Amino acid sequence: MTNDKPYLILTATDRAILESYAAMVPNLGEYLGDGYEIILHSLENLQHSVIKNVNGHYSGRANGAPITDLALSMLSKMEQDKSHSNICYMNRSKCGVPLRSSTIPIFGENKRIIGLLCINFYTDLPFSSVLKKFSFDSPVAAPFSPEIRENFAESTDDLIETALAEIKSAVLNDLSVSSQNKNKEIILALYHRGIFNIKDSVLKVATLLGISKNTVYMHIRNLKSGE
Repeated sequence: MTNDKPYLILTATDRAILESYAAMVPNLGEYLGDGYEIILHSLENLQHSVIKNVNGHYSGRANGAPITDLALSMLSKMEQDKSHSNICYMNRSKCGVPLRSSTIPIFGENKRIIGLLCINFYTDLPFSSVLKKFSFDSPVAAPFSPEIRENFAESTDDLIETALAEIKSAVLNDLSVSSQNKNKEIILALYHRGIFNIKDSVLKVATLLGISKNTVYMHIRNLKSGE
């Protein structure tokens, strides 16, 4: 007869936090690739602590598997160390494969540790398999356009100005867009890029384009009404 007495009583907020992590785990696994095992533990029930996994077959674990003694040891260290920092360490699988591991605490209400996110990198994976994930020719790699790039601006003003400069250059050189519709297309492109979610962006864009903020609002309203 097993003892399923809860280790922690989770609140509704605690459960929502763990659910958000559970939704993230498959996407993180997709990004990192086949060499990574990701195990999400809930501390509600140590006998069935695994609530989400990626590549759990490496260690023979599935959802509902119990917590390990090492994870319990890491939890104890985190609870004793008030900084609650994540712990990175070298480890070995049951078959002796060297692992690069990390145990990351998940905090719930009142700063309690309610879960653990454990990541193991299996170092015996051929390096060619690791590189293949990041190859543009790989069937698992999403196609990238050379036109897409991320702007690492130092301020929101810089972000707005850089985005506007890029879009303005593209629109002004697009002969299929009539001269009277150039500003409209620029504003629509900025809208789709999410620039108008930034505070005071409408006024900033209007000033840089030399038009009124009401004109910017008009184009945004027209776009929204057609959605």
